[in-house]
Amino acid sequence: MLWLALYFPRFALEVFPSEQPDWPAVAVWRERVCALNPAAAQAGIALGQRLSSALGLAPGLRVRSRETAREAAALYGLACWAGRFTPQLCMQSNDCMLLEVAGCERLFGGYEKLRQAALQALFEQGWSVRSALAPTPLAAYWLALAGDEQSVFDLPQLPAALAPLPCAVLGLDEARSKLLRAIGAQCLQDVLALPRAGLAQRLGAEFSVLLARALGEVPDLRAHFVFPEHFLQRIELGAAISQTQALLFVARRLVSALSGWLAVRMRGIRECVLLLEHADRTQTRLPLRFSEATRDIARIERVLRESLERLVLRASVEYLALQAEEAELLTPSSAALFGELPGSALPPLIDRLRARLGDAAVCGLQALPAHRPELASASTSRPAPRQTPVMAQRPRWLLARPLPLPEIAGAPQRDGPLNLLAGPERIESGWWDAGEAGALGELRRDYFVALTRRGECLWVFRDAEGWFLHGFFA
Repeated sequence: MLWLALYFPRFALEVFPSEQPDWPAVAVWRERVCALNPAAAQAGIALGQRLSSALGLAPGLRVRSRETAREAAALYGLACWAGRFTPQLCMQSNDCMLLEVAGCERLFGGYEKLRQAALQALFEQGWSVRSALAPTPLAAYWLALAGDEQSVFDLPQLPAALAPLPCAVLGLDEARSKLLRAIGAQCLQDVLALPRAGLAQRLGAEFSVLLARALGEVPDLRAHFVFPEHFLQRIELGAAISQTQALLFVARRLVSALSGWLAVRMRGIRECVLLLEHADRTQTRLPLRFSEATRDIARIERVLRESLERLVLRASVEYLALQAEEAELLTPSSAALFGELPGSALPPLIDRLRARLGDAAVCGLQALPAHRPELASASTSRPAPRQTPVMAQRPRWLLARPLPLPEIAGAPQRDGPLNLLAGPERIESGWWDAGEAGALGELRRDYFVALTRRGECLWVFRDAEGWFLHGFFA
C-alpha cells in the first residue's frame, strides 16, 4: 500500500473562499492563532500567538473565529472530490486527508503524476496544501505536517525518512512533550534511538504502538470515508456576493466535489441544480443540463460558466449549494486502437449552446414511425439518437414546403440539369386522413437523390404535378 497525505496548513482560513489573500488574516481558536496567511506571517505573526499580540503587530488584521463544523463540511466536500483519484481514503484530522493510491497510480502514469494532478486541482480551487507519499498513513501524515514533501516507497526507508522530523508531529500533550524534551529528544531520530520498552514505561504503551504503526510494524486499521448515496453540497460564502462572476470560483469547488463523487459511483448526470440562497432568505434555482450523461469536470464547468453569465441576480448571495438529483450508470468507453480521438465534440457544443441560448433554442431531431417525410421526424429537447436505416437514407434538412423545379424534356433543373444518383423510392401513403382539415393527405411520390453542377446533394421527388425539391443532404 502507498498513501498520499494531503495536509491543508491554512484550512481554517481557506474554508472562507472570499478571503483576500493579500491582506493579513488569521483564524483564532481559544484566543490563539491557529492559522494564518502569508501576509500575516510577513507581519511577524506566528502560530499559537495570542490574538492581542497579533493585533499589535498588524492593527488592520482580519480575524476569523475557527468554525469546526464549517471545516468538517469543507473537508467532506474535498473527500468527495478526491474520489476522482481513488475510492479508498480516510481522514487523519480536521485538516488532512489520506488517499490510498497504490491501486490506481497506473491510470495517471505514475505516483508523481497523480500527486501533481491532485496538487494542481487543489491549487485551482484556492487551497494551500502540503503532500507526502509513504507506505504507512501515519508516516505520510507526519511528513506532510512537517513540510517534508518527499516520497518514500519502501518500509525499510521509513526510519531514515522520519528521523529529521521534529517531535511536534507526534501530536503529544504538553506533559509528554515536556518529558521528551527533558530526556533530550528534539527530533524523531532521537526518539527512535531510545529503547521502545523504556518509552512505553514513561510515555505509555499507546506511544509505542503509535511508533510501530508509523513504521509499519503493526497494522494501522482505519475507517474509510463512505461516499454518500446522493450528492448535495453547500458552501457558506465569507461575505454576501452580488456579482455572478464572483460566484464562479466558489461554485467550482462544488463541481469538483460532484465530479469526484460521480467517478467513485461510476455514474454521470444529465442535469444538476445550482442553488443560490440570498440574503433575504429566498432561493434561486439554476439548472445545468447536458445532452448526455457526463461526469467530465471541464464540461460541467463550461456549462456552469455560461449559465452564470446569463443569470441576473435579484439579491446578493450568501450560500451556494449543488444538488444532483439523478445519476445514470456510465458504461466505460473503449480506448482508441490507432490513437484516434474518442468520443464526439457535438454533445459539449450542444450543452454550451443550451446554456447560452436557452433550452428552447437548441433541439434534437427524433425519427417517428411514419412514411410521409413531413411526418417522419419531430424536434425534441433530447439529443438526436443514432440514425435509423430510414433516417440515414433521408436528409436532415427538409424545406417547410417542397419547392417546384423547372424541367426540360422531362429532366429536372436547378442551375442546370440535375444528375440523378439514386432512386426512385416510391412513397405512397396517407389515405386515412385525406380530406381532413389541416391534414397532409394521401401522397404518391417518387424520390431521387440528385447532384447539381456545384456539388449540392439534393432530395427531389416527382409526382403528378411535376418535379419538386424537398431537402438537402449535408
